[in-house]
This record gives sequence, C-alpha cells and structure tokens, in this order.
Amino acid sequence: MENRHRRVLQRPAGAALAAAGLGLLAACGGSSSGGAGGASTTPAAAPASSAASGSSPGAKFSAAQVPGLGRVLVDGRGHTVYLLTSGGHHNVPCTDGNGCTSVWPDLPLADGMSAAKAGPGVRASLLGAMKSSDGETYPTYNGWLMYEYTGDTGPAQGNGQGIKSFGGTWYAITPAGAPVKSGAKSSPSSSSGSGYSY
Repeated sequence: MENRHRRVLQRPAGAALAAAGLGLLAACGGSSSGGAGGASTTPAAAPASSAASGSSPGAKFSAAQVPGLGRVLVDGRGHTVYLLTSGGHHNVPCTDGNGCTSVWPDLPLADGMSAAKAGPGVRASLLGAMKSSDGETYPTYNGWLMYEYTGDTGPAQGNGQGIKSFGGTWYAITPAGAPVKSGAKSSPSSSSGSGYSY
C-alpha cells in the first residue's frame, strides 16, 4: 500500500528536498485526477474541459495578497494553495485512499505538461514536479506538493490556514516557499481523521 502511493521526483525543485520528505511523498490522485475546488463530497477531479485545454488550476501559480495571510501563492483560479506538514516533515500523505483529497483537492498538471508556469511574484527556480506511480504529474513549490481547500469558494480566501487534519497542519505558502505560520485553527471534526502517524 505504501509503495502504491509513493511519489518519485521527476524534476527537482530549486531548493533541496528533505530526505525524510521523499519517503513520505504520496500520490494525491488514485484513480481520480483531483484538481477542482468547491465543496465536493467525493474525491475531486479536474474538470474535463480544464484538463483538455491545458488550463488546469495547477498549470500556473502566482503570488497574491490574501487577507489575514499576506502575500501567498495562488493557483490558476486565484485560489490559495496549501501544503501539509507535521513535525517538520515535508508532504504528509494526502491521498484519495484516506479521503484527504476530497477536502483538499490536489492540482495535477494537464497532460503533456512537465511543470507549472511561474506567474507574477513566483520564483520559477522553486517550481518543480513530482510524478506518481499512476503516471499523474503534480507541481511542487520548494519541494512542497500543493492543494486547494474546498472551504475556499473563491479567490483571496484563506479558510484552510492552520487547520489540523489528515495527520498534519495545513499552511498557505509564501513566495519564498515557506509555510505561513500564522492563523492556526482547530480542526473541523469532519476532516480530522487520517490514520497516519509518525
């Protein structure tokens, strides 16, 4: 089961990845190609029209001002993107199998894309990509896998900041590639389980 969800680094990010993080990388999409936001109750999938046109949310990242968070990374839809970490570990597993991607949709690249594009305020040298065992490719920033949050219904929202769920804490990402460590929240009971521990 662990091997089925392990990622292999396809294109290194500009900064070195933590060795422990590589062992924890998990495929975000099992049979789904998660990527859309919204309050879906099933594992999220990128809209067919977006994937077909190459304009998936994970195709381009920019920096934008979000109230309460400051300047953070946003995806192609303008939605705040988050990382999941615990105790300093990179990329705590967020998979379809543990229900994580139904709350925190992943952002796969469209077919044929090897990396996301850097928009205003984003360091191109920090953008990379990781390929899952099922062949799906996911963008990274400073080695971090990125996710949307279904509780953010539009741009310039940071409702996922500091939520503790699925084995770690969710943080927005600064343009420098670090977690924004402010605005911690209590975990919603509906998304607190993960079955993951260190």
